[in-house]
Amino acid sequence: MKRVARNTSILKVSPAFKSSLEAVGNSQQFPPAHILFREGGRNAGVFLVRSGKVLMSVKSMPKLDRVFSAGSLLGLPSTFTGHCYSLTAVTIADAEAVHVTREQFLELMRQKPELCREATEVLGPEVTFIQSALAERRRQLAAVR
Repeated sequence: MKRVARNTSILKVSPAFKSSLEAVGNSQQFPPAHILFREGGRNAGVFLVRSGKVLMSVKSMPKLDRVFSAGSLLGLPSTFTGHCYSLTAVTIADAEAVHVTREQFLELMRQKPELCREATEVLGPEVTFIQSALAERRRQLAAVR
């Protein structure tokens, strides 16, 4: 059975936020199936999708897969906390993304409080999703035992 991921816009950022990230980050082209970051991997910062599509997934839980397109900011929760990534992000088409290291991102948040406020507004629904996904995984693992 083919997996179908949901398209989502919950991680979209404003034009001002995009411009600021593009000014401090490094734009890169990625082929399909390129892993931007992996669940459990050390944080390397955020990725602003400029074009193409990126699949965000939780290991062993395909029903939680989501597809993000241009304007989406990926890796935000981990970048704020400094913890490992909770999801895997992989390109599903040719994509361009701006990579902003954790240090660059946090400095931008210190310099521009209005962007920090926007980032925290974007962060809320994503953290809720991640917590739900991890709780579901714990339930599945408990059911197997």
